[in-house]
Amino acid sequence: MKIERIEARLVRLPLRFPFETSFGRSTHKEFVLVSVFEGGVAGHAEGVADVDPYYLPETNVTLLHVLSEFLAPLALGNEVAHPRDYQALFARVRGHEMAKAAVEMAAHELLAQQQGVPLYKVLGGRGGEIASGVSVGLQKDAAALVDKVAEEVAAGYRRIKIKIKPGKDKALVEAIRKRFPDTPLMVDANSAYTLADAPLFREMDHHHLMMVEQPLAWNDIIDHAALQKQIGTPVCLDESIHGLDDARHALDLQACRIVNIKVGRVGGHASAQATLAHCRERGAPVWCGGMLESGIGRLHNVHLQTLPGFTLPGDTSASARYFEEDLIDPPVVVSPRGTIAVPEGPGIGHEIVWSRVDKATLHRLAWP
Repeated sequence: MKIERIEARLVRLPLRFPFETSFGRSTHKEFVLVSVFEGGVAGHAEGVADVDPYYLPETNVTLLHVLSEFLAPLALGNEVAHPRDYQALFARVRGHEMAKAAVEMAAHELLAQQQGVPLYKVLGGRGGEIASGVSVGLQKDAAALVDKVAEEVAAGYRRIKIKIKPGKDKALVEAIRKRFPDTPLMVDANSAYTLADAPLFREMDHHHLMMVEQPLAWNDIIDHAALQKQIGTPVCLDESIHGLDDARHALDLQACRIVNIKVGRVGGHASAQATLAHCRERGAPVWCGGMLESGIGRLHNVHLQTLPGFTLPGDTSASARYFEEDLIDPPVVVSPRGTIAVPEGPGIGHEIVWSRVDKATLHRLAWP
């Protein structure tokens, strides 16, 4: 494979409903859509960076800078045997996993399009369905949150995740557990707490949560290990895991019992697969997180989750939860059983509606 052209679009889509976490409230999803071309065929993926460096240090601006100055010259100037080889090619660029992932994921979709097969076959997965969970943002009060959770339970989602932050945590869990005592439930703190909050998490042990996701600092493993020793609920790491080595270190130090793999956060499909394989060897449950992606990124996550080792429902939910009009047709749909059908068409398997992409595009660049 030798990429002949790379195109990047800065895209902005309005969300149907605001989505609030411990680090802010979003009303739009703004991301970089990357396309790579070879022999008249194209592959597409989206970067999971955002406008602000609140989740991780990368932003759309840094992604475009690193793509323009470093990754595009490397990709255009070198031939690789397989898209997975971009991981080694890009290794000289330290960090910037989201920028690397956008190119590498697009290259994987390019290969699937060239071969006329679904992306999961290039990744070594299988067809059928995947289990779907849902992430519920912070609401105005506990009653509103319970009502929102009731909607998602009725829609069939197999796992509920709620966002928490200091002052909006234990009472929310108690309210949900009062209404839904047996629903698989987890909380996501997005690094909003410190080790001094261990007593709070010990109190939440009584509510039989599946996990508490990234309670402490975004770049920490050591304090998470100390916290995991003090609580019964499994800790799941998200922001702290940037690839295989981080997952290995976290499991070695017993900083978590569960790992969230976001393909766009760990540098692409090859890194996600290596991290998944290691977790599977260690017996650590793994699930696939989401970043409010459009249908393009959402379908990359669907295909990835067909690999053996994704044992828990991910955050891949229906397009209609987020967007009035997604960038793909048909949109991603969740069945009443809480599953998503894995597309069988070439590449990501659904058509990208380029008129919608054009409408949502703020800026466009191309190399060479």
